[in-house]
Amino acid sequence: MKAVLMLLRHLFAIVVLPLVMTIVIPRWIIRGYGLVTEWSSGPASMLGQIAGGICFLAGLSLFLWCLYLFAARGKGTLAPWDPPKHLVVTGPYRYVRNPMISGVLMIIAGEAVFHGSASLGVWMLTFLLLNQIYFRIFEEPNLESRFGEEYQVYKSQVPRWVPRATPWRG
Repeated sequence: MKAVLMLLRHLFAIVVLPLVMTIVIPRWIIRGYGLVTEWSSGPASMLGQIAGGICFLAGLSLFLWCLYLFAARGKGTLAPWDPPKHLVVTGPYRYVRNPMISGVLMIIAGEAVFHGSASLGVWMLTFLLLNQIYFRIFEEPNLESRFGEEYQVYKSQVPRWVPRATPWRG
């Protein structure tokens, strides 16, 4: 029963957060407003779709890896209302502080390239800006209060968005 409840907590967080950001809003942008710059047919279209698909799958893989780490090591979900109980600093978190958001950004970038959509590119940049503001104002102060010096040391050594060249070994 406990495993089922944990699965439901994760599914709810996924539906409310990344699914809305990567599926609902892009679909709304493309279908609701028709703000799409599509590829012309031919080799550029096929290359764009292949590159977009690769970027999408890479982002999805990174997101799922981070989701697994939040559940297995952090004992929580990606949702701010049900956060990990332990600071996660393994796997991709050794290179960058927010790889889950990086994964979501890669998914949106993949969609933008796949569809040849400047509008989705703007959505990706808007999503990055919103997260930049959110992390500075809410997320990082919350992590500092929850994990104290452990997070402050980690924060001083691992960048927020641009990955380190070598893994942090804290």
